[in-house]
Amino acid sequence: MKEILTICMVVMSYHTSNAQNKITGKITDQDKLPLIGASIFIHDMNKGTVSNTNGTYALSNLPSGKIKIQFSTLGYTNHIETVVLNGESLELNISLRQIAIEMEEIVVSGGYNSTQHENIVKIEILKLDPLKITNTPNFTEILTKVPGVDMISKGSGVSKPVIRGLSMNDILVLNNGVRFENYQYSSHHPLGIDEFGIDHVEIIKGPASLLYGSDAIGGVINFIKEKPAPIGSIIGDYNLHLYSNTLGMTNNLGIKGASGKFFGGLRVGQKTNSDFLLGGGAFVPNSRFNEKSMKVNAGFTDKVGTFKLFYDFNNQKLGLVEDEAIEAITKRGRENKIWYQELNTQLFSSQNKLYLGPFKLDINSAFQNTELVHFGDVGVYELQMELATLTYEAKLLLSSKENSEYIIGFQGYNQTNTNLNNRETKLLPDATTNNYSAFGLLQYTFFKKLKLQTGIRYDYKSIYTRAVGSATDSMTYRAPLDKSFGSFSGSFGATYHLSEKLLIRTNFAAAYRTPNLAELTSNGQHELRYEIGDKNLVPENAYETDLSLHYHIDNITFDIAGYYNIVNNYIYISPTGDTTASGIDIFKYKQANSTLFGGEAGLHVHPKSLKWLHFETTYSSVVGKQQNGDYLPFVPAHKLRFELRSEKEQLLFFKKAFVSVNSLTAFDQNNAAPDETTTAGYTLIDLSIGGNIQIKDQFISLSIS
Repeated sequence: MKEILTICMVVMSYHTSNAQNKITGKITDQDKLPLIGASIFIHDMNKGTVSNTNGTYALSNLPSGKIKIQFSTLGYTNHIETVVLNGESLELNISLRQIAIEMEEIVVSGGYNSTQHENIVKIEILKLDPLKITNTPNFTEILTKVPGVDMISKGSGVSKPVIRGLSMNDILVLNNGVRFENYQYSSHHPLGIDEFGIDHVEIIKGPASLLYGSDAIGGVINFIKEKPAPIGSIIGDYNLHLYSNTLGMTNNLGIKGASGKFFGGLRVGQKTNSDFLLGGGAFVPNSRFNEKSMKVNAGFTDKVGTFKLFYDFNNQKLGLVEDEAIEAITKRGRENKIWYQELNTQLFSSQNKLYLGPFKLDINSAFQNTELVHFGDVGVYELQMELATLTYEAKLLLSSKENSEYIIGFQGYNQTNTNLNNRETKLLPDATTNNYSAFGLLQYTFFKKLKLQTGIRYDYKSIYTRAVGSATDSMTYRAPLDKSFGSFSGSFGATYHLSEKLLIRTNFAAAYRTPNLAELTSNGQHELRYEIGDKNLVPENAYETDLSLHYHIDNITFDIAGYYNIVNNYIYISPTGDTTASGIDIFKYKQANSTLFGGEAGLHVHPKSLKWLHFETTYSSVVGKQQNGDYLPFVPAHKLRFELRSEKEQLLFFKKAFVSVNSLTAFDQNNAAPDETTTAGYTLIDLSIGGNIQIKDQFISLSIS
């Protein structure tokens, strides 16, 4: 009782003293000249401003305690300052140095808001520059620019990311920190998140179950929403991309504003693409796809906390390139009428951070609903399912000393799958899933160069399903299922700064994944095969060790990493060699002990003597094998990428004009799984040009690929 009273008194004393917390200052370059329009942003509070014509700025209504502030502007170093406020006004003048390569950002996916160089687990950042993502209407393809990340593409806008050879339920997708659930178990279902209103993507390569639980066995992809408008401003933008091959169009419109304490925004977008064109003028019937989305956000930020509300809506219509559609469609088009899948996804989320004196408390919740419909002929529903998921979490960042930080937390979700309107196909049974977990994380810094992090987590998950079909029909009957799983996971990692320019990381992580509904209960045709689940499947358990090195100077960055991942009870689907009475191949889910190993390397260069030139190359390699020597499915080939980019501040009437040449070489993939075929290597070359046109105070971005 005394301890509780002490905590309450400390919290009250902080709130009575933080009324005057304010930061002011001036942003200059290395010659002490003011930088206009530099960004000053506090990630914890989702609050920021920009420097004025004198380079000065001010931030008020700030909480007491330790906060990280990021100062940035294009062409200069990102400066991250950690300050401790305790009821006073602070003057913070920052000098930014010109640099060719942006070095580090604050990342939020590693448990703590920390810089990339501070973080124990390497977190890749992919910024979504509108001018650099115009060469494809497929958002997932943009992610493959990160070494170690690939994709499985089914065409028609359907693709799945792959991290170090693992995909689908073996990697976890987050929508601004919210666990995203939309039938991601199948390669035939799309990612379900578009690029509109996304500031950047954070990618963790390797097991991350300690922070995120089941499904993070191969890694995490976190789509971080755009920052609010600077304080005291209302801004908007419109983006239009056109694609010749699919006669496609991608466009979105956004507006956002912020006052001293309130902020909000709205963004709407659309994609439309006709059937894909092959060489020689032929087209792929029913490869058309269309998408609509809307995103709304509102929030309040003050010294007591930050409170944010989000609503996302996404509608996708994706053509199915199947025999029936190929026979029926003789003219190229873009409207989905027959043989297509439609997904309607809605996500409501509330994200809140309370500043309780020396403590910070995150309380977050979300509700998402996804409806999946498969259509055959016009107006004929073949399949209709609805997945409803409620997620929630509470994380307490405990009072930290100068060299240590602690987090304890609780997470959970409740999920129901429901077949609607008694359609002909019931791909998955009606089911209820509940998951509850608790975890703890400790981070400790020794003599500023060595930082250690360790933690442990326990999860309990239960799955209950209802019977499907009649018990007298052994071919289609699925008995009810009632299973539960309990799993521990943990990690230990270290970062050592050999110098200001060179650091080395090493991590060991134990992670797990429970079998999903499809793997446990399937018994029916899915696309072009008949799939059978196994109710006796047990959780996958992964044990990965990785080692990486990072080097940077003003105009060069170099990264290299290697890993070895042991996955016991790896779940995969394999042909049985049998067929149904109608001649459809039968596949069954199985388990086997497996290993995945490989590495990545990347080099980024801006020659000092040629400041207009940019060169970047990456290499990725992964091999996945079962204990019996068979190779794992869906493992990508070794890949080598090059990018050569020339930029000029002013060219004719274009500002920030650029020309870029990109090359992707995929090597022969001879390590095929038993149900796969080998793939010959290939090289793709992409040429892009573009720039900005200024009309008074407005900029129009144009590019051609």
